[in-house]
Amino acid sequence: MKKRENIATIMTKDVLTVNVNQSLREVNEIIANNHIRHLPVVSGTELVGIISQTDILRISFGNTFGEGQEGADEAIFDMLSINQVMKHNPVVIGQDQTIREAAQIFTEQEFHALPVLDENGIVGIVTTTDIIKYFLEA
Repeated sequence: MKKRENIATIMTKDVLTVNVNQSLREVNEIIANNHIRHLPVVSGTELVGIISQTDILRISFGNTFGEGQEGADEAIFDMLSINQVMKHNPVVIGQDQTIREAAQIFTEQEFHALPVLDENGIVGIVTTTDIIKYFLEA
């Protein structure tokens, strides 16, 4: 297995991000419309956090109330901000670090996505799914 390949080999390069000032409603739509589970949160070009589908589901009540109560989620989305829900100061990885290093981080932590940075900011994102797919292909 080529565990020493750079993370840039498997990372998603066209990363969608959200601005810390966007609404949770927008975050929910981006996640749903793009079939993704993690979004880096930026303030300008600076990475300030990461928000996940799980974070959104944690504050969601729509399924709890059943049919006809979808407005409960909308009310929650309007009451809270990204800043209140996101993970602040996420662990990151450099694009020159190895796939093995990313796998090691995932085995020691309780999250499933790492923003990939270079000196200019976010250049990608790598997830546990990316790592698993890579090792299945090896």
